[in-house]
Amino acid sequence: MPDERPKPDPKSIEELLKLLSMGGELNEVQKKEMKDYKFWKTQPVPKLDEKILNEGPIEIKKPEDVPDTPLPLLKDFEWSTIDIEEKAQLEEVYDLLYEHYVEDQDATFRFKYSHEFFNWALKPPGWRKDWHAGVRIKQTGKLVGFITATPVTLKLTKSQTIIPSVEINFLCIHKKLRSKRLAPVLIKEITRRVNKCDIWQALYTAGVVLPSPVTTCRYTHRPINWAKLNDVEFSHLPSDQTRASMVARYSLPNATKTPGLRPMEARDMDQVYDLLTRFQERFELVQTFEKKELFHCLLGSESTNSKVIKSFVVESPETGKITDFFSYYLLPFTVLNNSQHKELGIAYLFYYASESAFGDDLPAYKQRLALLMNDALVTAKKFNVDVFNCLTSQDNSYFIEKCKFGSGDGLLNYYLFNYKTWPIYGGFDPQTKEVTEDKASGVGVVLL
Repeated sequence: MPDERPKPDPKSIEELLKLLSMGGELNEVQKKEMKDYKFWKTQPVPKLDEKILNEGPIEIKKPEDVPDTPLPLLKDFEWSTIDIEEKAQLEEVYDLLYEHYVEDQDATFRFKYSHEFFNWALKPPGWRKDWHAGVRIKQTGKLVGFITATPVTLKLTKSQTIIPSVEINFLCIHKKLRSKRLAPVLIKEITRRVNKCDIWQALYTAGVVLPSPVTTCRYTHRPINWAKLNDVEFSHLPSDQTRASMVARYSLPNATKTPGLRPMEARDMDQVYDLLTRFQERFELVQTFEKKELFHCLLGSESTNSKVIKSFVVESPETGKITDFFSYYLLPFTVLNNSQHKELGIAYLFYYASESAFGDDLPAYKQRLALLMNDALVTAKKFNVDVFNCLTSQDNSYFIEKCKFGSGDGLLNYYLFNYKTWPIYGGFDPQTKEVTEDKASGVGVVLL
């Protein structure tokens, strides 16, 4: 039988997603430096191919061992703590990331961050203003560099080890200044600020291989509006298909099929919190939540009318019990130089859980998961989503093929800073790169 799965385009979504990850904005000079690992050799990270004999921290220090003052910058630059609650400074971050964070090589697509997205992503409970570090040009005050840390509590479920940590994200440097070695200095400075708060571990991702990944997941993508993707040259027509056949292949019903499915509300939080907490124990590396943290992640704000995060629950009509939930967040692309379309709607699978995971009937759980995720696609279509993305993390490999997700070429490496742990399975075969439909990932944490 011929393989009918869509083949990845040279200009497909994983190209941007690889750039979006922390290591993805490097120019050729920096790529060479990263290849030599000049910077990472100085950092408390496992060496590539190092055999892990014991799990635990690499360096143990105290806050008083950490300098009180920021690292020195070149004379033309100065440090700036960015107050994202101040409208003008949030606008500066928006402009910097829109122009310089991620763009495909042909300058066709850009990630379209919104102010609401930044408030959701950068202000979880426990966030700190000084963990939003910027670099400005002294003479003009222009913001030319940015990096963030947000608090997360990680858990290694096999050993029940709790690791207070941060997620590092949004490392961005002005395109014209990427030969100034600002990236390593920004990483060191955000590390210093976090260490002063007695936090010594961090979780981050990169599309490039650095020393040394804890795990690697593969990107997968599910077209929803294939015709539009084709219009903007995001997806190309396979030689053995017609436009009509591709549209038909990815068509979705107008209504969901799971009885009791509805948008999540604040009153559901206690049950969802309990369900996810139990569900997460099935994976090896997870984020543990306090209830207020999960509320922020799944509902965004007390209004629960977020345009960024979408969460749905399944409530049993008989008992009123929440049996399942799923969530995804929206981060569109701006389409440049196209007369037909100005924006692509993009959804990213976030957290989910199902009571059916706890039984002994794996085929029934797979069937339930495929039903839920197909309904997630149907709901996403109503928010004008054109393509829906997920990694091979969580139990995603159980539904990827059934729900017509195509495997991309892009791989995402996960790293733990200042911590060694056993390698974790990422949901695909490391040799063949194929998604393993009968073996779930050990990765339960989802990073933005």
